[in-house]
Formats: sequence, C-alpha cells, structure tokens
Amino acid sequence: MEYWNNRFSDKGKIWGIEPSKAAKCALKLFKKYKINKILIPGAGYGRHTKFFSTQNYKVTGIEFSKIALNIAKKFDPKSTLILGSVLDMPFNEEKYDAIFCHNLLHLLLENERVSFLEKCYNQLKVNGFVFFTVFSELEESFGKGATIEENTFESKPFRPTHYFTEEDILNHFKSYTVIKTNILKEKENHGDLGPHTHKLRYIFALKKLEF
Repeated sequence: MEYWNNRFSDKGKIWGIEPSKAAKCALKLFKKYKINKILIPGAGYGRHTKFFSTQNYKVTGIEFSKIALNIAKKFDPKSTLILGSVLDMPFNEEKYDAIFCHNLLHLLLENERVSFLEKCYNQLKVNGFVFFTVFSELEESFGKGATIEENTFESKPFRPTHYFTEEDILNHFKSYTVIKTNILKEKENHGDLGPHTHKLRYIFALKKLEF
C-alpha cells in the first residue's frame, strides 16, 4: 500500500485521464454481450470507472489506496467507489454482469491470485463475463530483479510482478469458457520510463456454472 500511496501522492493521475486501449477493447465486447453492471477491482484514481460510467454502465470500483480513491471520487462521482483490498472481497452482496480488471492480477502472488479469482467468480452473475489484462512474458522487464516465485520477479522494489504465458493465463481461468485471448500492445508515457509499450496478455471469458 505504501508503494502505491507514494506513487499516487507524487504523480496523481499517473496514466492520464484517457481510457486504456484495453478498456476500449472491453467496451466493444461489453456492448456486444449486452452487459450493464460492471465491477472494477483495482480502480485506481477512476480512469476506467469514469470511462464505463459515462457510457451509462452501472459501475462499482474497489481501490485500496485512500489517496487514489479520494482522487477518483472527485474525478468520477457517478460510480460507486469502495475503499478496500480486492483480497477482502466481497464488500457487498451484488452480482455483476462483468468484471473489468486492468493490470492488477500480475501484482499478486500465486496464493493471492487464486483467492482473488475465486472471489471474482463468486461476484459474477450466472453467465457473467471477465475481461482481464496482465503482464506477459514478452515484457522487457521479464526476468529482471529477484525471483519471488516461478515467473514472478521483483522488477521494482516492493512490487513483485508475475508474467503470464498463454498456458498460464488459461490455467488461471480454467473455471471459465474462454472467448478470446491474445497480446495487446498498450502505449504509455509516465514516470522515469518515458514513452514505452507494454505487451499485455488479455482474456475475455464466460463464467462456467460450477467453480
């Protein structure tokens, strides 16, 4: 939490106010499958909650950085925003049509990823969908830093990162019927890195009836 509070304190809206390429991709799919109610774990300062809420979706965001959440409340007053860790879900009894989760899953260790995904599954309606993006093994930072777990490295101090192969992400989402998965190139320009391109792996999938 200290790492992220410091980042949001220093940089504010780190990734700007425009939605990610991933969010735009998800929007097309959400429209196609007539989704209405969305849960966004790791809502940050509200960049994506605002994007979807302005498209008339009912949006709930969860964020554990109080500093980020305070920014989000001013930036996106339309969404329901909850302070808390995604590992402590659920925070309500709502069931959602879809979960949009951008670049959060790879920040969790293996046991945390398993627990978090089970919590996500339980908050989806029958025939609910997930759209997740994660760092892939094609990232330039792959293999850099101390090894924490298999394909998990501390590329930045206090921020272990897991890098997903296609086999790995399919295994994480084996309780879903996969509709689409691929590499998505996401351009960013923030912090000391300057302009750079992430090679994200994304997955869009439908909840199976039994976990």
